[in-house]
Amino acid sequence: MASVFDTAAFERGTDPLLDLLTEEQAKALVAYSGDEALRARIDELARKNTEGLLADEERAEYEGYVRANNFMSILQAKARKRLCHAQTHE
Repeated sequence: MASVFDTAAFERGTDPLLDLLTEEQAKALVAYSGDEALRARIDELARKNTEGLLADEERAEYEGYVRANNFMSILQAKARKRLCHAQTHE
């Protein structure tokens, strides 16, 4: 079952992180996609997951990558929004 969390609390906890970033750092965060070896490992685990072949340790590793990816996606979206907002107010 999926976890439920308080969105407002999540926003309060993550928004201050973006205040620490310079414009260049925000752009780098938006562009970040991980290194090639990391992407290859995640792809391998995703394939094995689809095929039902993940060992318990691999499942835990894959779930960690999925959670990290979700978090990064949210931070990247927030950074994009802030960059766009900053450009419209120049």
